[in-house]
Amino acid sequence: MILQRIGNKGIRLGTLFERAARKHPTNVVILDHDLDIAPQLGRRATVAEVADLIDDMASRLWAANVRPSRRVVIYKSDGFDITLLACAAVRIGAVPVLLSPKLDGETVAELVRRTEQPYLLTDQNKLETELPASVFEEAEQVLLTSGSYKEAVELASLAGSPRVPAVTMPPEHPTLITHTSGTTGTPKLAVHTGATLQARYRPQAAITKPLLPGRETIAMHVSFVHSRLITALAISLFRGYPIVVLADSDPRKAADLFAQLRPGILEAHPNSFMEWEELADDPRKPLANVKLFSSTFDAIHPRTVQRLLAATERTAPVFGQLYGQSEIGPAVARSFSRRRGLDADGRCVGMPFPGMTDVRVVSRNGLPVSETNPGFIEVKSDGRIVTYLGEQERYDKQVNDGWWRMGDVGYRTKWGCVHLLDREVDMIEGFGSTLAAEDTLFTRLEELSEVIIIPDESGRAVPIVCTRDDKPIDPAAWKAATAGLPPMAEPVQWRQSDLPQTATTKIKRLELARLIAAGTASQLIEEKI
Repeated sequence: MILQRIGNKGIRLGTLFERAARKHPTNVVILDHDLDIAPQLGRRATVAEVADLIDDMASRLWAANVRPSRRVVIYKSDGFDITLLACAAVRIGAVPVLLSPKLDGETVAELVRRTEQPYLLTDQNKLETELPASVFEEAEQVLLTSGSYKEAVELASLAGSPRVPAVTMPPEHPTLITHTSGTTGTPKLAVHTGATLQARYRPQAAITKPLLPGRETIAMHVSFVHSRLITALAISLFRGYPIVVLADSDPRKAADLFAQLRPGILEAHPNSFMEWEELADDPRKPLANVKLFSSTFDAIHPRTVQRLLAATERTAPVFGQLYGQSEIGPAVARSFSRRRGLDADGRCVGMPFPGMTDVRVVSRNGLPVSETNPGFIEVKSDGRIVTYLGEQERYDKQVNDGWWRMGDVGYRTKWGCVHLLDREVDMIEGFGSTLAAEDTLFTRLEELSEVIIIPDESGRAVPIVCTRDDKPIDPAAWKAATAGLPPMAEPVQWRQSDLPQTATTKIKRLELARLIAAGTASQLIEEKI
């Protein structure tokens, strides 16, 4: 799209912190955890110190013979150093491949194989507990971020390597590879260029500027292997916002940190915001200074929006929602205010960015698209990835004359607002929108911490529910809450921590459905509750 293309020189990930340090050298990055690659740095550092760490790590990778255009798979224990190592790899022209610490070892081994003899950055714990021995054959070399392991090279042993100049690759050159959520099977490897990431940065930067005219502290809890973190960091670094990076979403720990640092912006996954609803009742008022709550990855429940907005004492706070996908970036946006009631339509995910993104909804059956006959949502944006690594044919199937099939169904109102009703693979014929039903249940039942409606082997809708502190759901309250909703089976209760999740905390609905279809779900639940 035209406004994404003008003067697009690429996001230049390798020098992101260095350029920000020249503009705001004393700005700080605060962590809730220690970095495996630099525990001596502590949990508070200036942007200039972080930039120097990236330069140091880049020199160590160079000393390990990593060169421009070579791929570097990063699969290590969770932490912000995943992102910093990606910056270090790009700084010398290499292409980082970010794999979630939540992925199992066999899946990682397959993705390493697909990456074709990459360098593998991992740690002793992953090698001992997750990764199969075959990764040593599939990788050019195995490098360790912490610990020691036979046949692997420790980054610590390369300390003091001569610094090397930054390598700037063309904007159209691959600069980052991330993986898709894996909600529908083995993750795909999404290839981003400097230009596509910059195209994603622009609409997000454009909409936040008028909302945040002053300097604010931003707290982020975003997957370290997701492209969203890159654009969020770029916006914050260049505006001089102090940055708080969380690896742990535990509400008690988050409350302690927010009560102390008083962030003005919160960026997190929808499920993290659901966890943080309880912070609204904390007497220390940890959310009192928040001006902007920012969420992407998925639509969010109206109850969560209202509880968080009610907890801040800022004038006219905003909850900003971006709807998009790993492959395309943000496509549409919508803001919420305190004026929106709990009966507001949470399925409305917003409007496209003028001059930057566009959306259309294509009929599934030749009949006009409507709320009762939703169609396929398709998006056009220069932020779209350029391929799936090793799966070009699979990529091509999702592109039609520049339009990208999102895998969701919905419709647009006469005003152009996009309404998201379901994932294509999650539709239950004759039920209507499962996501809308879940919104309703959240609004009517305060004790719910999660609810997922999935089909059983006969196609009947089965609600999987989680409650705060795992308290049994009250049958009478459930009956009242489901009044007026399409027919469903009796609720099945799980612990939320046991639900299968992706790197961005989305629930793997197909995996849950397979458990039910296999007849093993009830047995598992009896053990858990």
